[in-house]
Formats: sequence, structure tokens, C-alpha cells
Amino acid sequence: MRQRWSNLLFAHWPVAPETLRPYLPARLELDLFDGQAWLGVVPFTISRIRPLGLPAVPGLSALHELNVRTYARLDGVPGVWFLSLDATQPLGVWAARTLFHLPYLHARMALTETNGQFRAEAERTHSGTAPAAFAATWTPGAALPLARPGTLAHFLTERYCLYTAGPDVRAGRHGPHLWRGQLWHEPWQLREATLQEWNSTLLESHGLPTPVGPPLLYAAEPLDVTVQSLRRV
Repeated sequence: MRQRWSNLLFAHWPVAPETLRPYLPARLELDLFDGQAWLGVVPFTISRIRPLGLPAVPGLSALHELNVRTYARLDGVPGVWFLSLDATQPLGVWAARTLFHLPYLHARMALTETNGQFRAEAERTHSGTAPAAFAATWTPGAALPLARPGTLAHFLTERYCLYTAGPDVRAGRHGPHLWRGQLWHEPWQLREATLQEWNSTLLESHGLPTPVGPPLLYAAEPLDVTVQSLRRV
């Protein structure tokens, strides 16, 4: 499918690898930068959602999302591993959980922009899961050069596949099996960002410790994304 991502903020903290290793399947290798794991929280808006070759469905073509993520690799291919993805579109949550085996969760969320300042607020409403709330306000700053391979900015943002685990329904196998989904988009145009507010229990809802110190921040310009089908790996 195709979609547009906008109003996006990357917020990351360094985390000891042994803290995150239990959150990944055994086959996945935790991806490290200079020996350090990273944990991210990413709020953004998804719009213009439509299947390839088909028009968007009114009322189902946009949502807000708030994901918690770290980084993994399999057979040398780097990707994203999601701990959770809170989102506002009930049908989209159902489809992502059912068809893509992704840990999407129902949430109330607003993401607004006023005079160049962005604000995101979210409250998890998914039944049977740990509660979580989020509120952040940030202001994008100066444009940054395109992230170069080998830099931390490139490691954290230029990810073109995701990993997930789930059954292989078509083959009648209940799993869990590992799946890889490919993404395509132009390189991120990143900006500096300044926080005015950050209140979150997202990481704590996963049993993770509260991060120490402010996050490393990048705001991002909107871009168009193509999401391809999952393949078993």
C-alpha cells in the first residue's frame, strides 16, 4: 500500500543491550551502534492510505500513530522491531494485527500544529493491555544534511524494512514465524528539534525503566512511503 507520513518526531535513548534483548525473538539479532542499543518513541500522522492501484477508502485513509521501537537485523539485513504501535483507526489496528502480525493497539490520539509548534497527546484504550499515556510538544529547527551511512542519524532513521512474528495462515502453520516487510521512500529530510514538554508512560508500560536524560531528537519533513507485503524469513 501507499501512504504519506508527516508531523513526525524521532525521539531516542541509548539502552544497554541486555535490557532490550529479551524483547526480540531468538533468531533476531539486536542491532547496535558502537556497541549500544537504542530505543525510540515516534509520533506521526499517516494519511493518503490506499492499496497499490486502488483509490483511498473515505474514512479509512488517515490515522495518528505512536510507536515504540528498537532495531534488529537478520542475515545482515537491518530493520525495525516494534514493541507497540498505538493508533487511532480501529479497522487499521485490526488489519495490522491480523494481516501483518504487528502489535498495534487502540488509542485516542491527537497531533496538531500551531504556528510551527507540534503537540501530540495519546491515551491507550486497548482492552487487556497495560495502560499508557503520552504528551509531547516540540518545535522543529534548522534543516540537517541528509544522514550519511555510518552515522548515528542514519542508523536510527534510514530503515527500509520491519520485522514481526506470527503464524503462517496460508500454510496452516501456527508459528510463531519471522516475517520481513520492505518499505520504500526517499531519504528522510531531518531537522533539529527542541522539546517544550515530554510526559510519557509508554516505555514503562512494557516493563522498561524510565529513561535517564533527554532524548536525542530529529523532526522530519513529510514523505511518501510504499509498504510491501510481508515475506517469511
